Amino acid sequence: MRPLILQGHTRAITQIKYNREGDLIFSSSKDANPCVWYSSNGERVGTFDGHNGAVWCIDIDWKTDKFLSGGGDMTIRLWDCETGKMLNKVDRDSPVRTALFSYSGNMAVYTTDAAMSKPCEIFFADVRDPTMLGESMTKSTVEGSKVTSILWGPLDDTVVTGHESGKLTQWDLRPSKDGTMFITASKDNTSKLFDIDTLELLKTYKTDRPVNSAAIAPNYEHILLGGGQEAMDVTTTGAKEGKFEARFYHLVFEEEFARVKGHFGPINSLTFHPRGTQYTSGAEDGFLRVHNFDKSYYDYKSDFFL
Repeated sequence: MRPLILQGHTRAITQIKYNREGDLIFSSSKDANPCVWYSSNGERVGTFDGHNGAVWCIDIDWKTDKFLSGGGDMTIRLWDCETGKMLNKVDRDSPVRTALFSYSGNMAVYTTDAAMSKPCEIFFADVRDPTMLGESMTKSTVEGSKVTSILWGPLDDTVVTGHESGKLTQWDLRPSKDGTMFITASKDNTSKLFDIDTLELLKTYKTDRPVNSAAIAPNYEHILLGGGQEAMDVTTTGAKEGKFEARFYHLVFEEEFARVKGHFGPINSLTFHPRGTQYTSGAEDGFLRVHNFDKSYYDYKSDFFL
């Protein structure tokens, strides 16, 4: 499973996303320039130029028409995917930490940090008209620890936020009873699977290192985890001791069955291709690694089934 190594960012990777078709990979970094790449050969298509600081969050809508980015320059920006043209920029009072299109692509939610005497806030906007990005349909103030991750629930009826303290919060936009799973990653060396409707804990995947990112395979009962030693300690530790591998677990049985090495810093973001044919990881070393699965991955069977 020899990877494609994508070199284009000059600083640590912060987030990676595939578009719905899986032919494009979008990445953000602390270098202020989100990039887009072909997933088939790793060729860089282009960059979205405009941010003046680290870009913490990105997302792509369902049709790959619009691109959303937010960052440390205290702006949230909406872009045209095809041309790279900025459609709108909205200034906020603190860094934008998370951003996500709804499944319909009609709405976006994004959050800001608690900083400079400003509270952490969640903004909901209708983005069918790009000029409405800054006109929030509703806004919520978050008490306590800031939001570090966000996820839309089924039918765009709810939003689940993950907080710096480890707390999960569900925000009801409309009633919904459709149960769906989601996965979390934590500095407490675990990843946990929850029911998105009830927030019931379903499974726990234990590791011996902080977990920065986790993903659920779209076609197998597999979980992928990435993380490693804290970035501030990387200069004093080799790749082997830092434990920067991507780790595969069985979703149901919680057992680890594979590891993939390669990065020279903690993995900050990883995600599966929408069809499950590959995965991409990005790390503090500034590299993206695209792994196409070989036959041994598809042939793997848990001991339970042997």
